[in-house]
Amino acid sequence: MNRRNLLKILGAGLIMPAGAVAATRRKDVMLMNRIGPSASQLYIANADGRDERPFLSGNGLDYHASFSPDGQSILFTSERNGLGQADIFRVRPDGTDVTPLISHPSVDDAAVLSPDGTRLAFVSTRNGYRANIWVMDLQTGKLRNLTGSARVQGNKAGPDCFFRPAWSPDGRWLAFSSDRNTPWRGHDNGRGWEHTQELSIYIIGADGRGFRRIAARPDYCLGSPKWSPDGRRVVFYEMLTESTWGARRPEGVASVVSQIVSVDVASGERIQHTSGPGLKVFPQFVTARIIGYHRKGGLDEGLAYTTDIAAIHRVLRSPAWSPDGRQVVYEKASFRPFAQNQPLYSWDPERDYRHTDVFPGLSRDGKLVLTEKALNSSIAIMDPDGSDRQRIFDVSRTHLNQMQVAHGMAGAFAPAWSPDGQWIAFGLGQWFQARRTGKAVVMRMRRDGSAVEPLTDGTVHSGFPSYSADGQQVVYRVWGENNMGLRILDLPTRQTRVLTTAYDNLPGWSPDGGRIVFTRRVDDENYDIFTIRPNGTGLKRLTTSGANDGHAVWTADGRIMWSSGIYGFRDEAALYDNTFQPYGQIFIMNADGSHKRILTDSLWEDSMPLYVPA
Repeated sequence: MNRRNLLKILGAGLIMPAGAVAATRRKDVMLMNRIGPSASQLYIANADGRDERPFLSGNGLDYHASFSPDGQSILFTSERNGLGQADIFRVRPDGTDVTPLISHPSVDDAAVLSPDGTRLAFVSTRNGYRANIWVMDLQTGKLRNLTGSARVQGNKAGPDCFFRPAWSPDGRWLAFSSDRNTPWRGHDNGRGWEHTQELSIYIIGADGRGFRRIAARPDYCLGSPKWSPDGRRVVFYEMLTESTWGARRPEGVASVVSQIVSVDVASGERIQHTSGPGLKVFPQFVTARIIGYHRKGGLDEGLAYTTDIAAIHRVLRSPAWSPDGRQVVYEKASFRPFAQNQPLYSWDPERDYRHTDVFPGLSRDGKLVLTEKALNSSIAIMDPDGSDRQRIFDVSRTHLNQMQVAHGMAGAFAPAWSPDGQWIAFGLGQWFQARRTGKAVVMRMRRDGSAVEPLTDGTVHSGFPSYSADGQQVVYRVWGENNMGLRILDLPTRQTRVLTTAYDNLPGWSPDGGRIVFTRRVDDENYDIFTIRPNGTGLKRLTTSGANDGHAVWTADGRIMWSSGIYGFRDEAALYDNTFQPYGQIFIMNADGSHKRILTDSLWEDSMPLYVPA
């Protein structure tokens, strides 16, 4: 429990009359979908891979560990205070005496201890929601945003965040990576929705002075810096900026190529320490002449070294070696889907947050419908707490390619209730990259799964339907060459009219029927949230950030929730797994775009929110 919520509880107790019993009111719930690991356990082993053993017990989320310079403790990030709430802990090398160092509602991650053991450097999104390098004095608790000054901060219209700090051996300098002063850019030369990341390597004095860039390469991503034992060089990984998309996707990770490079901090002299194929990340000087690193993905996944030590083939993440080079700590993560209604950390004192599968919708009589993407992208209905679950449309009984279904590229997506709760409309077909060669149609069925019928004829890729307030019309999006935008189908007449002709998607009819919210591609790099009246007038742009804004949905009281990357990445993009846009957070605003505020602040991709009353 964070300090703010604890104080609220204590304060409430102080004003209760003697003998009174506190009434426990059930909280409202926000359901949301999170793309990230569902479990992550730390392991420790010898540098040659022998004597591997679990370091800490439990099946929560522990990750991003590092040894203290004296080897007497290990720092790590943990979500043991609530899934999504990243805090920093310290533990002895034998796994005892787990002690919290940083507990705060922000993301706090990637902690490293100074050589003299008195200062902690870490990444935090506190005080502005962007990732910056902070330093804490462990004796006084005093905090300083080391990258927060005007001379260090870059263009706020771009990503502009700071990652992976590393202390110099003398404790005078910190090295880190940053995407400051870089533009937002989509993958596939700007055609892709998901963004890539360009990073350079910087150093700054522990006193905040001497900030400068020490390594950069146009159209490349340089990340995870570490110092040589003599403090003369900094080592890092280097890959094409475009490759930061494939590095976090299961279908692309094995084909990504990166190299381990170091530079002389004084002269800029560059040495490339590796060659050949493979994604190589997390480099570290294990000794003065041996560099260890992580080979991510592919047949050779595991630990590798530039010389002398044989490679270890093992699925792991974020290795860190002990100061004497004899041990290595890392995590093993699981991406098994979260359970429906899995409790998550809540940043809202008025609501409990819980996980849901994708595209949830609530009928007026309180039934939840969703796409079972964690299973086989069929459609199920249930009570909001996950009970009385029934699959009402089974994708395995359709003509869809089951291999594409298994990879989440085909299925029954985005079910939408009719206002009377008797019908469900949805899209059936191939999605994401598969839509380029596949088909999709808008379907509807009764809530018991009967009377299934197509609403579109399949000549143009159609999906993501939403009912009008009176139930007489359905808005949906079409996608195809010379045939883009939103369409409205009149159900009694089966006549279709054009609402928009731009690159628009994910339409949602407001509860009062007055407006339709949707996502529009405004240029090659950017998507924003718009609304429009059903008659085609009153087009209004609600978001204007250079980052992507999407997946907008209405609340029952007429506000809009959506996901945005406006505050930038929370870590180096190439280090993520199985994710699309790793920085997405959930926001809420009024229907006119006013009073925007953030609802989540996690390390992961959060989207598809739904408010459920208690």
